[in-house]
Amino acid sequence: MRNENKNLIVAIALSMAILIGWQYFFAAPEAERQRAAQQQSAQVNPNAPATSGTPAQAPAPGAVPSPPAVSVAESREAALSRSPRVAIDTPAIRGSLNLRGGRIDDVLLRNFHETVDANSPSIVLFSPSGTQNPYYAEFGWVGAQPDSLPGPNTLWAADKNALTPASPVTLTWDNGQGLVFRRVVSVDDKFMFTVKDSVDNRGSAPVTLHPYGLVSRHGTPTTLGYYVLHEGLIGVLGDQGLQEFTYATLDKGEPVSGQNTLGKIWDNAVGGFVGITDKYWAAAVVPDQTQPFQGSFTARQDPAGKVYQANILGGVQTLQPGATTETTKRLFAGAKEVAVVDQYQDTYSIKNFDRLIDWGWFYFITKPLFKVLDFFYRLVGNFGVAILIVTVILKIIFFPLANKSYASMAKMKAVQPEMTSIRERYADDKLKQQQALMELYKKEKINPVAGCWPVLIQIPVFFALYKVLFVTIEMRHAPFFGWIRDLAAPDPTSVFNLFGLLPYNPGSVPMIGSFLMLGAWPLIMGITMWLQMKMNPEPPDPVQKQIFAWMPVIFTFMLGSFPAGLVIYWAWNNLLSVTQQGFIMRRNGVKIELWDNLRGLFGKKSPAKG
Repeated sequence: MRNENKNLIVAIALSMAILIGWQYFFAAPEAERQRAAQQQSAQVNPNAPATSGTPAQAPAPGAVPSPPAVSVAESREAALSRSPRVAIDTPAIRGSLNLRGGRIDDVLLRNFHETVDANSPSIVLFSPSGTQNPYYAEFGWVGAQPDSLPGPNTLWAADKNALTPASPVTLTWDNGQGLVFRRVVSVDDKFMFTVKDSVDNRGSAPVTLHPYGLVSRHGTPTTLGYYVLHEGLIGVLGDQGLQEFTYATLDKGEPVSGQNTLGKIWDNAVGGFVGITDKYWAAAVVPDQTQPFQGSFTARQDPAGKVYQANILGGVQTLQPGATTETTKRLFAGAKEVAVVDQYQDTYSIKNFDRLIDWGWFYFITKPLFKVLDFFYRLVGNFGVAILIVTVILKIIFFPLANKSYASMAKMKAVQPEMTSIRERYADDKLKQQQALMELYKKEKINPVAGCWPVLIQIPVFFALYKVLFVTIEMRHAPFFGWIRDLAAPDPTSVFNLFGLLPYNPGSVPMIGSFLMLGAWPLIMGITMWLQMKMNPEPPDPVQKQIFAWMPVIFTFMLGSFPAGLVIYWAWNNLLSVTQQGFIMRRNGVKIELWDNLRGLFGKKSPAKG
């Protein structure tokens, strides 16, 4: 049965190698090119909607006026100077609010930079229409008479020149036809805007309106393309729960309106949000959590390119002469810091707002693991050390399972001669062979799968830790020791220039540069993986033997482009596994094959046993 166990382990290892290998050989070259773009500003894109001219009873998602397409993109500075603006100044963000259209379209994150150098440019999240990558949020009203409603070209009047946490800004616009629109925009000291839109009907006829809010992005953004990371449109739509659409998926969506618009619509949702997310940054519109709304994701083909949009559309509001109506929405525009996102969820009772961070399928494991990591980070002040501590804790938690696994291995090894004899005796009768083996297991009280299920139980936990280290912004630009200044970036050293002793950069070599960036930590990881495999007898099957021999080499090159934090975790976990396995095997009387295997590499055979 030992061969069956080996086959299962080989199958698991090969499955992991295929999954990770696919990401490495297909996604890593693309990710290398995209990394700079990703750090530049959450790489945003498209131009978007505003208010609709469809009947108020059934406004169509995406059917909102857009500004004229700009055939030649301007510089950011030129685009910002084309319209009057109100400065945004908080401890976390800086930028401006566009009085032409009342959009929030200029947001930079003060405390996050493109590189580890604190003097490098701040991350640009929002950019106005007319730039190369427009990305913005917009709020307003749609109705049966769009010409009487504020749109993307409406010039609002502001009562202040700057928006700060202590000083909200009020925008007003009179349409000259009896409707006066007022918008009060406030912002906290982090990343949340509050937008209160009101309408006074000073005319003589009732008016029917729908409030809306949206996040719009022009062009198809560059994404990292990893299977374990969602980048694209995201939302929680009431009882319909979490919805995640990549840009490619949305491009294949169903028609939802005119204007060559595809997408997905959710009606009568209560609670949640809609938005667009990158690995570390996001923009999300949050409606009133007590009122039903229509949520939608749309992709529209404009002459200047694709426009991706996350929309919320409120219920109909009929405004009688002399009456006023008001609606409140919020906008999150910033970094997906776990503590900040969780605080917003609690403060504003936003349904499942923490799912803005891609905790994945193992949410119930992933998020608690982050909490533990964050606790030790705050305790020791080094995220890398926190990773090492948490890995040790996980090893301690799973020690009983590992002990059970190796105890089972010891029993299996003790009856190995009898198992071999049974297989030889019933070589031509598989049914009798299995019956005899089962009798042996029953007699010796052996569970043949006991050595496998502890490993299987641990897989979700360790995958969850991998996920935490990969998707959380807390590891971005976090230093470890020595040459590792950013745990979220690959090890910057390379064996191919003797770790910096030779005066050239292997990463600059065309086509194979990323392949040549094989740093010190990936090499350490490869050595620990090789030692772990040498702890066990070599497989008798030549094919399996070659697979096990080459696997550390393949993983070493594969992980060379992975974030250093993940490689450090993997190397440390391997080292702990070798130590733990040696202790348990010795305790259970199982021979440790490491020294014999090492001697075999140099042509030395272990001493013959009498």
